Amino acid sequence: MSDYLVRALAFDGKVRAFAAKTTETVGEAQRRHNTWPTATAALGRSITAGVIMGAMLKGEEKLTVKVEGNGPIGPMIIDSNAKGEVRGFVTNPQVHFELNEVGKLDVRRAVGTEGAVTVVKDLGLQDMFSGQTPIVSGEIAEDFTYYFAVSEQVPSSVGLGVLVNPDNTVLASGGFIVQLMPGCDEETISHIETHLSTIEPVSKMIEKGYTPEQILAAVLGEDQLQILSSMPVEFKCQCSKERFGAAIMSLGVGEIQEMIDEDGGAETECHFCLEKYYYDESELKGFINDILEQ
Repeated sequence: MSDYLVRALAFDGKVRAFAAKTTETVGEAQRRHNTWPTATAALGRSITAGVIMGAMLKGEEKLTVKVEGNGPIGPMIIDSNAKGEVRGFVTNPQVHFELNEVGKLDVRRAVGTEGAVTVVKDLGLQDMFSGQTPIVSGEIAEDFTYYFAVSEQVPSSVGLGVLVNPDNTVLASGGFIVQLMPGCDEETISHIETHLSTIEPVSKMIEKGYTPEQILAAVLGEDQLQILSSMPVEFKCQCSKERFGAAIMSLGVGEIQEMIDEDGGAETECHFCLEKYYYDESELKGFINDILEQ
């Protein structure tokens, strides 16, 4: 089953919810960056949160999430949009520790417990929306729960999970975000809290074959759930040779000529997907001509 995401309402519109299976998407990130298990779990949880947050956008809107703690993996950057496309990287991918005291990958140790979660939304307007909150646990899900409560003032429950195989590949990955709408009553909140206290970890549900719909049914109760829509989710980078070429042109004639004189060409690499693009001497000279003709 390919990765996908569902949007839903529950309790007569008092609650909105999203759930996603991201096993192949996170697996693609793991393969491209050769992440070790603890780094995979941290990056995978962040990618899942990012793609669900992207589903809250519309049209051509997009967002960038930065999780920057004081742990050894360094900053993680996630880009996503309203189409289910997401990409991400971790600064130091080869980080792994022994399992923590509850037998899980020690994401908190890898991420760190001090730092910030920053979300920048490009809504196609002149100004970007930017929100930032401190890291409160380093486990990622709790950090996004806090972000929604403080920065966007939307009480939310965030569940994220990644299971990693012994050979470092991704066994299961997914997550959910449940948000209370204005006017949500105490009885509904209590009902959701009861369900949340009894469900299995989301990664275990994915491993057992739960669909995103079934995850939300477990979280909210099947009789309360109204699925609105679904869409595919994939790791997709927006980079291209043309985009990097434009970036090289922005350096100006002097620096481009230096590339020609010293290296006879130029090579660039995308942080997100590690795709490399090479520009030979004639292409660089073409950039110089284009600049001079402007």
